[in-house]
Amino acid sequence: MSHLFVATRSSTDLGYLLQHGDFRMHPPIQQITIAQALHQARLDVAATDARMLLQSVLSVGHAHLIAHSNQELTLEQAQKFYLLTSHRANGEPIAYLVGKREFYSLNFKVTPAVLIPRPETELLVDLALERIFSDRPCKVLDLGTGSGAVAIAIAKRRPLASIVAVDSSVDAIVIARINAEYLDVANVHIVASDWFDGVAGEEFDLIVSNPPYVADGDPHLDQGDLRFEPRMALTAGGDGLDCIRSIITSATTHLVAGGWLLLEHGYDQAEVCCQLLREAGFSGVFSRPDLAGVMRISGGKRGNFSP
Repeated sequence: MSHLFVATRSSTDLGYLLQHGDFRMHPPIQQITIAQALHQARLDVAATDARMLLQSVLSVGHAHLIAHSNQELTLEQAQKFYLLTSHRANGEPIAYLVGKREFYSLNFKVTPAVLIPRPETELLVDLALERIFSDRPCKVLDLGTGSGAVAIAIAKRRPLASIVAVDSSVDAIVIARINAEYLDVANVHIVASDWFDGVAGEEFDLIVSNPPYVADGDPHLDQGDLRFEPRMALTAGGDGLDCIRSIITSATTHLVAGGWLLLEHGYDQAEVCCQLLREAGFSGVFSRPDLAGVMRISGGKRGNFSP
């Protein structure tokens, strides 16, 4: 239970928290400063989490919290901070509570409708950019775009590329479109589609995907942020490979000759992904580790070409 006091329920729309919140009100005791709020919050949540939550409430940066530690919070700000720390103490992800997450040096809006972009997925963007010339057009398909993070990160760095980003979740499509507009990218077309259904007959120079790859019943699903993320974006059958198999099987008919397919996968799935790619006729098959040394991305080129 959070140790922060709150005076009265605010009439301000707190969005996600008002829908899911636990309004355990405390009577007013005294005004509370930034320093006091952070100190009390650390009894319930990590110091970094407390700082990020208070920055969100006050719409300020870390430097402001340091320089203005004696600034008093309004009762509304104190209440909102209390609610956020209460939810964080219950394990809810910081990204959902503050409504955003940085990915590839860009800030993306996130909600419980989409997966939270993760640092290891930046490798997928790195490998995609290596295969897209900066001085010529290129057609790219992002399968299962979620928040749009991968597609938009590629689009920002390759403005001549034309990117189609698909997702089967209507709620995810809404978030991806908001992010594309906010980040001012005009070369991403976001489509509601179950994998390749919405791009029938189209061919691409590059296909990228961070598909569901967690096995049903994996104990990690009941731990950490995964407990709160959309299950349909995480799990893919008994071995976690259903979506990867489907994508690899269908990708060859949607890639130009010499086009690349790049897939993110689980920590123990690199070998089987490479085997599936070779069986489907891909050449130059490879896997690459993320910054933690985990084999995270595998890919291959359509046809018998040099890598």
